[in-house]
Amino acid sequence: MPINVWDYRREYEELREEILAAVDRVFRSGRLVLSQEVVRFEREMAAYLGVAGGVGVNSGTDAITIALAALGVKAGDEVITVPNTAVPTVSAIRTLGATPVFVDVRDDDFLMDVEQIEAAITPRTTAIVPVHLYGQCVDLDPLMAVARRHGLKVMEDCAQSQGALYKQRQSGSIGDASSFSFYPTKVLGAYGDGGMVMSNAEAVTRAARSLRFYGMETQYYSERHGYNSRLDEVQAAILSLKLPRIDGWIERRRAIAARYDQALAGTGLVPPRENAHSRHAYYVYVVEHPTDRDGVLERLAKRDINCNVSYRWPIHIMRGFADLGYREGQFPVAERKARRVFSLPMYPHLGAEEVDTVIAALKEVA
Repeated sequence: MPINVWDYRREYEELREEILAAVDRVFRSGRLVLSQEVVRFEREMAAYLGVAGGVGVNSGTDAITIALAALGVKAGDEVITVPNTAVPTVSAIRTLGATPVFVDVRDDDFLMDVEQIEAAITPRTTAIVPVHLYGQCVDLDPLMAVARRHGLKVMEDCAQSQGALYKQRQSGSIGDASSFSFYPTKVLGAYGDGGMVMSNAEAVTRAARSLRFYGMETQYYSERHGYNSRLDEVQAAILSLKLPRIDGWIERRRAIAARYDQALAGTGLVPPRENAHSRHAYYVYVVEHPTDRDGVLERLAKRDINCNVSYRWPIHIMRGFADLGYREGQFPVAERKARRVFSLPMYPHLGAEEVDTVIAALKEVA
């Protein structure tokens, strides 16, 4: 059988009866949109993070857009982020009419180089979006210090960092707001799409709650331009039953990562680094091959081991963002990583024998 970088089916078999019972409960309730399941899950997520509130929306992309809008980002503003992220991070900024401004990443952990932020700030800058890539947090204390000195908002992109810790604090609990994705592959994944805006500021969650529903606060009366972006009851019910399990699943991810770390030492692969201030959630386990990434992927595929690349192209060199005016060579670390990185199979239900099979193959083909 092929070994894939991710698969949900074993998880489904383990939770099948509970999932079907949750779905049946929703269907029998008579309420399918913005009812008790969404409210319950919002409260549970807020409690898990240790923040005041959460607002369920229909995707991680919308969570970024709505969180930034709730923080006051508007057309003409500039938002600082990184080029080695998923397209949605930047698409969300542009949806608001704001301009993404990039800084490079650090060579050792793929994360935003906080030391480059101040040089990127202009009079139009209103916010910073640190992307907690691959399951590990950006160094947030110095980033927050820069933001406070310049009066900027910080919106943590936590699409890949559910359950990660920064100095014993939950990813998503430190900035002015945070966004989460529940796309099925995530550490906490739905069986469809979904997202959430989190914040300690009641004004932010109140604004996000209005923005997700056409800008309404009273039914059929819009107070502001808004969106149709609502986490549905079925996905909220499924996410609620999965949330208590994710810390155990993260420990399993970390055990797989430790096995990879140990076994791949001395090979041609560079393993990921866990920072001293972090608990890495290992949403993905990303390695680097300095000379022949694509050749390694082809040789693994011939052995039915299917890996992934996150991401082959930094945002600033994509045709879809050419109007931002960046050129190849401006962010050399992000560009070099894009040529070298790939993700090994990583999910909690991956078997020990499968991990060993991946390791044995890598030792032969890398």
